[in-house]
Amino acid sequence: MMDWILPVAFTLVGLLSGIIGEKVIFNKLKKFAAKKQIPGSEIIFKSLQRMPFLWFMLAGFSAAIVSAPIKTDISFLLQRITKIVFLFSVTLVLARLTAGFVSLYTQSAERATASLISNLAKAAVLGLGVLILLQTLGIEITPIITTLGVGGLAVGLALQDTLANLFSGFYLILSKQVRTGDYIKLDDGNEGYVTDISWRNTTIREISNNVIIVPNSKLASTIFTNYHLPAKEITLTMTVGVSYDSDLEKVERVTVEVAHEVMQSIAPELIANEPYIRFHTFNDFSIDFTLYMRVSEYFDQRIGRHLFIKKLHKRYQEEGISIPFPIRDIYIKENVSPERTLNLEES
Repeated sequence: MMDWILPVAFTLVGLLSGIIGEKVIFNKLKKFAAKKQIPGSEIIFKSLQRMPFLWFMLAGFSAAIVSAPIKTDISFLLQRITKIVFLFSVTLVLARLTAGFVSLYTQSAERATASLISNLAKAAVLGLGVLILLQTLGIEITPIITTLGVGGLAVGLALQDTLANLFSGFYLILSKQVRTGDYIKLDDGNEGYVTDISWRNTTIREISNNVIIVPNSKLASTIFTNYHLPAKEITLTMTVGVSYDSDLEKVERVTVEVAHEVMQSIAPELIANEPYIRFHTFNDFSIDFTLYMRVSEYFDQRIGRHLFIKKLHKRYQEEGISIPFPIRDIYIKENVSPERTLNLEES
């Protein structure tokens, strides 16, 4: 029993150190980094979640194995298991860090990351880590790689549709024809914001908050409009008509002032792009013109139209500018036959 006191003590020390390291030191460092707003700290601490406790436990268990009165072959086996668990945990942390920093890098460009890229980076690190782990344990990895290559060919033939979606997803991302966060409209009429491009599907969120799932291969081959390319800012156009007795110079000045007020409230960063109007049609009952006004993105057209109509209607009433109703003068001529006239006279 005396021979097992030291191994048990090492195990308990490892357990206690893991609890203190996880609950006290790790949490304090996490709060300190959050308070100082250190870039990437959230990714680092999220990747290390539960790992300090595991590593302290492994350290105590490894010391206990060395000091325990057990057979050499059993000790060697337990040490190898401990080493495997430690190396795999390090690989997992590196994979989490890689995926997290890939997401952070894409977000720095004001874009949400496509899960396809972050998951690919994570899978690559995990695969490399497993190969290094096998090599460290003395397992020859060349036959494994060869087997995976031959097996991959057979799997590829069986999963043609899946691979088509996978490579179409890569094509969409690399070509930058569509990116997460873009507002697109498909040729079938569906439209919304691209929220994710995964290994199989592209997810589109409609304005109504419903979700459209489109296979990557279909999206890559269909016709769609990307309202965020080449830039998110777009021109809002609205057609308005005023009466023929209006002062067109005054109409232009008042309308541009109202459009300027709307831009100041919804797109102040674009205020350098002055709104303007162009008269274009002598209509049946009005002189028509089109307003051109810049807004920040496609969805802002809705609020832009709403505010412009309200403000313009009120301002036109104040300025005495008339927006005419459609008017039609109808002349009715009654044709009376001679027979009907004779009958009326006789009566």
